[in-house]
Amino acid sequence: MNYALIFAGGIGNRMNSKAKPKQFLEIHSKPIIIHTIEVFDSHPDIDAICVVCVSEWLDYMKKLVERFGIKKAKFVVEGGASALQSQYNGLKAIADSEKPTDGDIVLIHDGVRPLIDEATITDCINAVKKYGSAITVAPAIETVIRVDEENMITDAVPRNECQLARAPQCFYLKDIYALHDRARKDGTYNFVDSTSMMLHYGHKLHTVIGPAENIKVTNPADFYICRALLDAKENSQIFGI
Repeated sequence: MNYALIFAGGIGNRMNSKAKPKQFLEIHSKPIIIHTIEVFDSHPDIDAICVVCVSEWLDYMKKLVERFGIKKAKFVVEGGASALQSQYNGLKAIADSEKPTDGDIVLIHDGVRPLIDEATITDCINAVKKYGSAITVAPAIETVIRVDEENMITDAVPRNECQLARAPQCFYLKDIYALHDRARKDGTYNFVDSTSMMLHYGHKLHTVIGPAENIKVTNPADFYICRALLDAKENSQIFGI
């Protein structure tokens, strides 16, 4: 089984949206998170979807799943205090219900990355089968620098050695769930994401190049960029641009 775990447990303070969390802001009369979920729902190799949602909006999320006819959303569960906690809640919901086998794969994806594409999802699944993991990345197109405590530049990292970690981040379900449990027991459960946690515990991680437009909608500028990219995508289908 291949599972998509799509998490949107936060409220998005950087978006400056007082009415709704950023994942529920609409583009083309459809919430961002639904744009995201639909890509996984329509992928032939995704068997089930777990959506992790901020607790106050859980019922609303369930109504959206029904309204937009999301067929593979088997789980809609409450998020946690952090992105990592939200991921754990989703993994636990799947594991408790499904009794995962050694071959089960989970693709962990931000609910506010709606511009993921089918080809990248396929590449990620294949990479997990071959290498045991798949971290979606994009090439760094600007110079990355290191700074000291006084904000003085100490080093410029060669661009060809840098990539930007994005999503989905994909693993065998048993592996990532067990590691979440281990980190919680060790008291080291403060990682930025699953990639950081896997690296901390010595796992080798394989990268998959994803689309450059696979941005995370975090602030108002991201929202307008995402809308423009979705407009362009829609126009290309209509006009063949």
